[in-house]
Amino acid sequence: MKSILEYKDYRLYIQDYYDERKRLGAFSWREFCKSAGFTSPNFLKLVCLGESRLGAPKIEKVANAMGLLGYEKDYFREMVTFCNAKKDSVKKAALLEMQKIATEHKMRVIDGDAFQYYESWKYPVMRELAPMMPGANPSDIAEECKEHVSAEEVRDILSFLVKAGFLKKDGDKVYSQTEQNVIGSKEALPIAIRSMHKEMANMAARAVDRYSPSERYFTGLTVGVTEEASKRIVEEIDACCKKVLSIVNEYKDSDQVCRINFQFFPFTDKIKEASHA
Repeated sequence: MKSILEYKDYRLYIQDYYDERKRLGAFSWREFCKSAGFTSPNFLKLVCLGESRLGAPKIEKVANAMGLLGYEKDYFREMVTFCNAKKDSVKKAALLEMQKIATEHKMRVIDGDAFQYYESWKYPVMRELAPMMPGANPSDIAEECKEHVSAEEVRDILSFLVKAGFLKKDGDKVYSQTEQNVIGSKEALPIAIRSMHKEMANMAARAVDRYSPSERYFTGLTVGVTEEASKRIVEEIDACCKKVLSIVNEYKDSDQVCRINFQFFPFTDKIKEASHA
C-alpha cells in the first residue's frame, strides 16, 4: 500500500487500507467499524462512497483502528480537515500543513509550488518580464512594474521560478522560459487558482480608472442564456484563449506584460418554469 503522504483524499486512503487488509486475509467492513468503535457495520463503507463523512470526533478512532501513529496520524487528521472543509482558507491551511508534514518526511509535494506561484500576480509577471530584460538588476525589473514590488521580492521570486523549473538561467541575470507548466493535485490547484482570480479581478477593477482607454480595453454583455448556450459560450472563451496564445507565440520580441481576464458568471438563479405573472 502507498504511503499515506501520497494521498489527498482520506476516503481513498481508507478504501485502500480496507482493500489491502482484505487482500491479506479475512476482513470485513463490520470488523473494521467495530475496531473503530462504531455501532453501524457499514459506516466506513458509506464514508468511502461519499454518502457520509468522517466528523472530527471520529478521526482519532479511525486513525487508531488503522494503526496510524505520529506524523501519519497528524497527516490523516489534516487530510480529513482538508476534504471536509467548505472554505478555501481552511482547505489551504490544511493542505499546507500536509505539505509541511510530507516535506519533513522526505516526500516532495508539488502543491506547494502551485500555491506559491498563484499566491501573487508577481510570480507569473516575473516569469514573463525577466526574459525580456537580459542583464537587468532586480531593481530595474521592479521599476518596470506598474504595481509595487521591491527589488528584494523580485530577487526571491526569480530564485523560486528557477528552482521550481519555470525559468532557466542562461547566464548572469539572463533568463528564459521553460516548457514547465504549473501543476498540482486536482484538489489543490483549483484553490490556488481561485486566489489568483480574485487578485486579478481586483487589479482589473483598479485598471478601469488607472489607465486611459487607449491603454486598456474593457467590454461586457449582460444576457439571458440557456444551459446549452452557457456551455457553448464557455467553449468559445476557451477557443479564444487558445487563439490569443497562438497570436502571442507568433511574436518573439515581447516588450510588455499584460493580463487578459474573461469573466462569465450568473447574475441570477435559474428561473423556474412557474409563471411570474
